[in-house]
Amino acid sequence: MLQTPLDAEGSYHYHVMRRAIEAIDASSEDQPRLEDLAARMDMSPAHFQRLFSRWAGVSPKRYQQYLTLGYAKSLLEDRFTTLETANAVGLSGSSRLHDLFLRWEAMSPGEYARRGDGLVIRYGWFQSPFGDTLAMATSRGLCGMAFAEETGREAALTDMQRRWPNAVFTEDKDAIRDWTLAAFGLGGEAWLHLIGAPFQIKVWEALLRIPSGQVTTYSEIASAIGHPKAIRAVGTAVGRNPVSWLIPCHRALRKSGGLGGYHWGLPVKRALLAYEGARADSPA
Repeated sequence: MLQTPLDAEGSYHYHVMRRAIEAIDASSEDQPRLEDLAARMDMSPAHFQRLFSRWAGVSPKRYQQYLTLGYAKSLLEDRFTTLETANAVGLSGSSRLHDLFLRWEAMSPGEYARRGDGLVIRYGWFQSPFGDTLAMATSRGLCGMAFAEETGREAALTDMQRRWPNAVFTEDKDAIRDWTLAAFGLGGEAWLHLIGAPFQIKVWEALLRIPSGQVTTYSEIASAIGHPKAIRAVGTAVGRNPVSWLIPCHRALRKSGGLGGYHWGLPVKRALLAYEGARADSPA
């Protein structure tokens, strides 16, 4: 059985996996054996394999394939999503939007210009498969999700609050728990309230069309939203995505197959892609 997200054990498994990523990165030319990885985790090989497989859904040896730098390039070759096709199909189908029964709405340009004035944003900290996760929501739905493993909690919270400086922030984990659980696929509907400029909203909407386990490029997104020359602006908008994981900016890669950037740290981006890739390839 795969590990259930948002509990203490799931977060512990992520920290084991994160240390394994660092070990794999340090041995990129010669992938470490199971015994060596287990020793670095201070575990027996059998215990490490059992914990890791429960979290990832595949063995550590198989998972290494998803963590190598070449995996991003193989994604572009084998699982590249043509967003023009997604536009023709609409937002449902096999997209994450459909999978999560997600409903969303965006602020009007006038509301955005007021930089959150009049908004009450509730927030709380949750344990996810990727460590400490900050979730934020207005009365309309989730408006923010941040991973704090690379930045720390204080920096992540400050980063998110600066996006809407005129809003009132109040810590209320219970009020947003159901939406956050739904965001990680644990039942219910994940309501989403996008707070951004019109161009940003277009980019984030395009990201929502990328199915789990697949990727696209910044240039493809630019073409899909009708601004084929605005690749740099698209990259900036992708980087400013306020709702990580749910709006899958981690699925946007460079045309060369490079990972590009990720606001919450490249180790987290690699873990997100590998986590989805392992599940896409695992039997139901």
